[in-house]
Amino acid sequence: MTFKAAILANEMKEDHIGWVRACSKYKQAIECKVIDLTAFDWLEKVKSEPFDVFLAKPGGFTERFKNLYDERCYIIENELGLFLYPSLKEILIYENKRLLSYWLSAHGIPHPRTYVFYNEAEALEFARTAGFPVMAKYNIGGSGSGVYKLEDRTALESYIRRSFSVKGAPRRWGPNLRQKGLLLRGIRYLFQPGKLGPRLKVYHEIQRDSQMKMLILQEYIMHEYEWRVVVIGNSYFAHKKMKNGDRASGSLRKEYEKPPVELLQYCRDIMEKFGFYSQAIDLFDTSDRGFLVNEMQCIFGQSDPYQMLIEGQSGRYVYRKKHWSFEPGDFNSNESYDLRVSHVLELLKEKLS
Repeated sequence: MTFKAAILANEMKEDHIGWVRACSKYKQAIECKVIDLTAFDWLEKVKSEPFDVFLAKPGGFTERFKNLYDERCYIIENELGLFLYPSLKEILIYENKRLLSYWLSAHGIPHPRTYVFYNEAEALEFARTAGFPVMAKYNIGGSGSGVYKLEDRTALESYIRRSFSVKGAPRRWGPNLRQKGLLLRGIRYLFQPGKLGPRLKVYHEIQRDSQMKMLILQEYIMHEYEWRVVVIGNSYFAHKKMKNGDRASGSLRKEYEKPPVELLQYCRDIMEKFGFYSQAIDLFDTSDRGFLVNEMQCIFGQSDPYQMLIEGQSGRYVYRKKHWSFEPGDFNSNESYDLRVSHVLELLKEKLS
């Protein structure tokens, strides 16, 4: 039997190409059609065929299109009762630091203390007694975009006043200068002019997408690294994201070593409890408070061809018969989209049986 999938494209041209490649790899088992979820006739196309699954690639650049994508996924899963992958809940907390902090607090999942302000006077009052340093974060944006370490009250009050002014909170809107390979990426764009224009358009959209009259502050956690645990179905991967400057996000510096079983189990408990399909969970490992969840993303970047190395061997951990075991192999091809489609096919077959 061949299943029918609809790939839900976002505002970024070809941002969904990973799904297309993965479906092509499994073309004997799944055929796909791309639907532009930002188009006016998106709902008509969603309902036009009996799709077995809707493969989502939510955007993470601007609030405007993030809200659009979330709302339309809400209709697909909640109102039409259709199979969405990743799930709606995973999509909603993706690239929404504000909502993620509420969600973690609501479920008692340990995380750095986070404060969301919509009132300037409340924020300035908080600044009077805040401990330092404190992290200021933009609600949307990965790779450390819009993240600032504020060392004292003067810096914090200045950030607050700017956030509640017509300027809005500061944010990087161009390329990440902290990442390695910047020169090579620039040369690649010069030789592929068709990709340069869309990228510049994205930077322009980000520049216009100001975060005003609201701000997010978070306690600073002393750390040398964050654990990144990637989970797709029953496949678990982990590596350390090393700091570059005052944070690990966006540095692309990694260390690969055997992760503690407690870390894998901690993330498995979250995945199982909430029925999540695909996650990259970033955590601080603290001596006094245990693991603290810093970020959760259903779609994530991948700069290396693997997500884990154990003694130089790529592979994954799986949980079977109440036991964790390491399986060597190449499981993260095509930025892990191949593994996602493999998991989707497992779920569809389970539904049939």
